[in-house]
Amino acid sequence: MPIQIQFQKSQVIQGLRYHFIKQNEIKGLMLFVNVYAIITAVLLFYKKIRPELFLVGSLLWMVLMVFFWFLLPWLFYRKTSMFKQEWVFHFNNTGAILESVSGRAEWAWSDVSQFFESPLFFHVYFAPKSFFILPKTHFSYEEQQLIRGFFKKN
Repeated sequence: MPIQIQFQKSQVIQGLRYHFIKQNEIKGLMLFVNVYAIITAVLLFYKKIRPELFLVGSLLWMVLMVFFWFLLPWLFYRKTSMFKQEWVFHFNNTGAILESVSGRAEWAWSDVSQFFESPLFFHVYFAPKSFFILPKTHFSYEEQQLIRGFFKKN
């Protein structure tokens, strides 16, 4: 069953945000910065530190959010040509095929190492940093259920 896939820039950038925020390194960094901000806020409240330390933590948190939420997805989208191409996606019980004018990729469902859903995409991972996003808007409800079933089997 061939399905035509075209990416919309705003949706891809939103999907890439989910991808980047789910990375363990970024989660760890955000956790560290949040803990630092909480500790400095408490110490500032009890007047144990000067306000500059709290402001540095707050500024760092804002810079990281701007970088991971806005800049990094936009740069990745701009650099990657695959989101500007039209794709044809075929799938069956054994695997899937993704084709465009520039190439073809074929994989078995067992090759997928990780899978998660965001509101607009299926995020398919073959390795920790090797992934593809499939827009849900091009799939019927039944096809989405089939794809979820294939991913959850593995």
